Amino acid sequence: IEIETENGKIQRITSDESWKVSTGPILFDSIYGGENYDARLEKPGWDTAACDAIDWKPVAVVAAPKGKLTAQQMPAIAIDKSIRPVKVTEPKPGIFLFDMGQNFTGLPELTVQGSAGQTVVMRCAERLHPDGTLDNEGIAGFVKQRDPGQQYQTDCYTLKGKGKEVWKPRFTYHGFQYVEVTGYPGKPTLDSLRGVFFHTALEPAGTFSCSNSLFNQIRRNALWSYLSNMESIPTDCPHREKNGWTGDAQLACEQGIFSFQGAALYTKWLNDLSDAQHPAGDLPGIVPTSGWGYGIGPAWDSAYVLIPWYLYAYYGDTRVLAEHYAGMHRLVDYLTTQADKGIVSYGLGDWAPFDTTTPEAVTSTGYYYRDALVVADTAALLGKTEDARKYGALAAGIKAAFNARFYHADTGEYANGSQTALSCALSQGLVDDANRPQVLANLIAAIAKRGDHLDCGILGTKYVMNTLLENGRTDVAYRIADQRTLPSWGYWLAQGATTLWESWRGTDSLNHIMFGDVNAWFTKALAGINPDPAAPGFKHFFIRPNLVGNLTAAHADYDSIHGKIVSDWKLDHGVLTFAVTVPPNTTATVRVPTADAARLTEGGKSIQQAKGVTFTQAEPNAVTLELGSGTYRFTSPYGFQRTARHE
Repeated sequence: IEIETENGKIQRITSDESWKVSTGPILFDSIYGGENYDARLEKPGWDTAACDAIDWKPVAVVAAPKGKLTAQQMPAIAIDKSIRPVKVTEPKPGIFLFDMGQNFTGLPELTVQGSAGQTVVMRCAERLHPDGTLDNEGIAGFVKQRDPGQQYQTDCYTLKGKGKEVWKPRFTYHGFQYVEVTGYPGKPTLDSLRGVFFHTALEPAGTFSCSNSLFNQIRRNALWSYLSNMESIPTDCPHREKNGWTGDAQLACEQGIFSFQGAALYTKWLNDLSDAQHPAGDLPGIVPTSGWGYGIGPAWDSAYVLIPWYLYAYYGDTRVLAEHYAGMHRLVDYLTTQADKGIVSYGLGDWAPFDTTTPEAVTSTGYYYRDALVVADTAALLGKTEDARKYGALAAGIKAAFNARFYHADTGEYANGSQTALSCALSQGLVDDANRPQVLANLIAAIAKRGDHLDCGILGTKYVMNTLLENGRTDVAYRIADQRTLPSWGYWLAQGATTLWESWRGTDSLNHIMFGDVNAWFTKALAGINPDPAAPGFKHFFIRPNLVGNLTAAHADYDSIHGKIVSDWKLDHGVLTFAVTVPPNTTATVRVPTADAARLTEGGKSIQQAKGVTFTQAEPNAVTLELGSGTYRFTSPYGFQRTARHE
């Protein structure tokens, strides 16, 4: 600390060998294990000038930290809310079980009164045994196999015995819904414990709601999982690993951007990826890493290519592309060294599938192709013409190799004909235009064969939903999202889920985000808000709502860098009311579903008389309009027959 007095004198207070140190009430802390705190050992006033440090010991002088000291780039972690338990039970004498009613990330906060030396133990978990006792064995085993003696998600508080005491740990965090309390003096009430939910303090960026209550609940669960796994880095789960799995992050990035202002967070984390990249170009599957995780595969490594591209598409940010271009093309160059005649065969592949497994070479090569295309496009944006040609040619070669290896011309199938293989080829742009109709038909048939259910893992789930949207079959995707039986998001809800799960059957973590891209699909498919790759940052964008299934209303808004975009439609007695907001200095192409283009009005006037509206195209079931800045209210007869589901 450097102090300048009124007379100009400079005084410096520095950390050196004159400082002293003492133990305090924190006896143990671990980000996995929890915290042990003995309040009897507190030293009141230790942080004031009046502190008597006569019995404190000299500090040990060590080398200064290495690296470069820089300002924090992203929002801090902050407390979001306090959660009151919904019930407390006593499954066994002296064992009290608090149900928070919500799976989340944070800490238990204890309120207790008792004698000095009494210790209250709190164990946190997200499951219960059938007898109502806490079940954390499966998750705890992950930690204990590395350190058998370590406690897990356990906090211990020893009372000082001076009236009401309120305490929560400070140097750990947990993922949980249930808290087992033992050693409590007397019998606790619902007011004896609170849950403290915290995460990186991201500002909201957008909302979505619709007439389908299932979809609203899926979105709610997705947001809880996203925030629970945003603890300064995007993590996989808040209880078992707390690792920055790159595959989870890239799959959930778009839904995160639509919901929260995440540019600063992702920009910072991309610097972490850059730090972790080897000179040869390979990356670990978790970032940060202590050295483990290299060779996880292209679907995970692609976070370093795709997330910069999402930041460009959604925010118009070419700076991030410029800063990481060298690392992006080093990754593609590394994948090229691992390819055999254009095919990359290693990697985790379509992780957490339901029944059908897709060959890793399909998805790994698909990401290899996508990465090469993004690097080619980035090179063109940055004026690196020769690189753009080089990586464009590489992508063309990968596409040819992919089709030669996996496409069956006689059937129109890819690889084993799985939903993931077919949607990977379509979604990643690997299918020749002439073959797209047949491949799409095969995908729809594969979905129908499963009773309009998914049969894929985390990669295929994102492929399928977006492929159907991009190819005009949102009706099929709607039926998938609207399911209540296994495997589906609705099945999770039927089991009482309050977050998204790691696996369709629920045998693993109950708070993962890797199946969460459906949250972005709601905004893109049902409300219809989509970025325009040719005009990044929503300088121009598309609004193309899909009135499918039994849906009668949908609303989404998104705070783009130019201002708020709104798409809000309602269907009432065959009449569509559709409100659109286009921010200043932007334009939008809007598709209005209508059975009678001649009766489409805006603000009570015919579409030909509406200001700021240019009529561009009439289709059998819709009208496409070009809109300038402003708020518009369209009214139109709808008049199409629809089949209701799950009413």
